[in-house]
Amino acid sequence: MPKIKFLQAEWRDLLMVNYEVDPALLKPYIPAFTELDLWQGKALVSMVGFMFMETRVLGVKWPWHVNFEEVNLRFYVRYFDGQEWKRGAVFISEIVPLPLIPLIANNLYNEHYKAMPMRHAVQAATNDCTEYSYDWKFNKRWNRLGATVSNTFAPIENDSAEAFIFEHYWGYNLVNEKSTIEYAVEHESWQIAQVTDTVFDADVAGLYGDGFKEYLKQPYSAFFAKGSEVAVRIAQRIKKASQQPLVSSK
Repeated sequence: MPKIKFLQAEWRDLLMVNYEVDPALLKPYIPAFTELDLWQGKALVSMVGFMFMETRVLGVKWPWHVNFEEVNLRFYVRYFDGQEWKRGAVFISEIVPLPLIPLIANNLYNEHYKAMPMRHAVQAATNDCTEYSYDWKFNKRWNRLGATVSNTFAPIENDSAEAFIFEHYWGYNLVNEKSTIEYAVEHESWQIAQVTDTVFDADVAGLYGDGFKEYLKQPYSAFFAKGSEVAVRIAQRIKKASQQPLVSSK
């Protein structure tokens, strides 16, 4: 594994609203040599909102690019490297408020960042809860991802639905049918809290394509994590498949 940390930051207040989709919808986005990672036989995508804090690229804090919002749409894959299965995320869309980030990430990691006006809000609510919202402006309209979150946090339980969503420690990006970008994402296991009253109001077809419109309506689940410091390693390329075990377990 490359030892250089490309990006270091804090990821905070991570809201994950998850939807079940037809696996065929994700087929064009699956990187070479990976396969869908299913939760109890279901293909899930996640609408994710969170805060980037104290961001450093190669150890340097870039002016005006230290603290900012991100909203992304992602799904889950796994890759067998010849010795073990690695569980990772693939990003269909990533939105940030700063144009320099798409310029760097899209070129170096083949990501799918776009820059749009963004804002977020954190407000105290009743019953020992807090309301979180992430907004982004697309085609002159404000879109929103939000929820009410309990102020009581607990560790993630092993093999739980929350562990499946949060504990994918690799990123994979499609290059072409013969090449995939792989990078490691390192962080401690997060504390999580109960989520209610989710809100997702967006131009789904305009942002993600007509195919997602029928699926991003009723959430399958929703989770919230407090977050922590994270590190993203320098990416490397996978150019061939490894021999898979005769019997695989998910």
